[in-house]
Amino acid sequence: MELSSDDIRRLEGAGYHRNQFSVLNNHEIRLMNVDGRCYFYSLNERKCQVYKKRLLGCRLYPVVYSDDEGVMVDKLCPMGHTVSKRESRTKGSVLRKLLRKIDEERRCAMIRYQRKSVQMRTEQIKEHMKTGGVNNGTS
Repeated sequence: MELSSDDIRRLEGAGYHRNQFSVLNNHEIRLMNVDGRCYFYSLNERKCQVYKKRLLGCRLYPVVYSDDEGVMVDKLCPMGHTVSKRESRTKGSVLRKLLRKIDEERRCAMIRYQRKSVQMRTEQIKEHMKTGGVNNGTS
């Protein structure tokens, strides 16, 4: 599951560090899974360790987004049949906003990364020109 900056802040506020519960995968910050389960799920206690601070995606579940079908009730959820049409519409609306927010955050992060890369390359070129084009082990 992708994480929003709000999700990360909420979990960090609960005392976790983002490196504990998230991974960067193809420019997406995602919730880490351990042995096929959510990082925060305690197998011994059979419950979420951060339930009160859980991710918005978890709060919206079993309403999910599918590339093929759009917003839908997860067919794998054994309690999916209990979600009313109204609840599905309401959660679907929130989910669409969340996905737009995450997309925008990813776009902004990519722009920052690209600017930083250009800045670093510009500094390398300036340094190279300052030394008369001599390669001192840097490129």
